[in-house]
Amino acid sequence: MIEKQTTGSTTTSAADNGVRILGEDECWRLLAESKLGRFAVKFGDGVDVFPVNYLTRGRELFFRSAPGSKLMDLTREPRIAFEIDGEHARHVWSVVVHGTAHRLGTDHEIEESGIQSLETWHPSEKFNYVRISPESVTGRSFAKSQFI
Repeated sequence: MIEKQTTGSTTTSAADNGVRILGEDECWRLLAESKLGRFAVKFGDGVDVFPVNYLTRGRELFFRSAPGSKLMDLTREPRIAFEIDGEHARHVWSVVVHGTAHRLGTDHEIEESGIQSLETWHPSEKFNYVRISPESVTGRSFAKSQFI
């Protein structure tokens, strides 16, 4: 039997040897604090991964994009996985969002999202705005000592 202990917005499983399952609220806090993520999208018989600067608004994610393969892939296959990771003190963590990405189509959607204020690391012009609507948000935290 796997013993699970729930504390606030996290669940720890004794069988996981120090793996802490993050609650959805904590995952959204980490998503809101971070600026760089990666999304994976299916293309043909494979999967491609793109780094993007992003922001959260409510419980959705937004990013800007220049024209190119990223937008073409999303148009063909809007179901994506989005991932961020980081570290705090003696722990590393990861948050994964599964959802659907759609290009924002109206000025109202763009203005409401706040995406025009997002500063991107790459200097190319990015006038395509994308919303990721999550279907699931999960996260885990691990003690760093497990990796040494």
